[in-house]
Amino acid sequence: MGQITIPPKVKLIAGLLFNDKIKYEDVINILERNFGGIDCKSEIINFNFTDYYNKEMGVVIFRQYLAFKNLIDAVELADIKILTNKIEEEFSIDNKRNVNIDPGYIELGKLVLASTKNYTHRIYIGKGIFAEPTLQYYKKTYTKWPFSYPDYSNEKSVEFFNYVRSIYKQQI
Repeated sequence: MGQITIPPKVKLIAGLLFNDKIKYEDVINILERNFGGIDCKSEIINFNFTDYYNKEMGVVIFRQYLAFKNLIDAVELADIKILTNKIEEEFSIDNKRNVNIDPGYIELGKLVLASTKNYTHRIYIGKGIFAEPTLQYYKKTYTKWPFSYPDYSNEKSVEFFNYVRSIYKQQI
């Protein structure tokens, strides 16, 4: 029989999609108030991987990833997703989001995202939230699964997540 152990804390991350209808700094301030300081940010790029969000957010959408200084227990992910959904609502106009916040975490072996949507590869973690193993750490880098989002699995994003992993590795 295997021994039950509590896994180490994980590194909280967030993927942001946002348009030019909001004050981006206000979103960052709210996230830092709720989750602590940010120790690194990816560059802001134009989000042109899909038009899925265009009807809601417009055609000019930006993408940025954040990593927070404070480590969390992985079981906190459902509550964090519920809170980020409320933050999204605060910035919505006429029931249309101007920011999409996808919280998740990095651990040594994978990058996990929270979702409100079920699918074959997602695991229910409670409170209406599912966890998706978005990337796996394999052969010294994060690599994609067949279902990985292209904006998470492109070269620049993987480079950023590998960097975040190196920070996390020093923290644990």
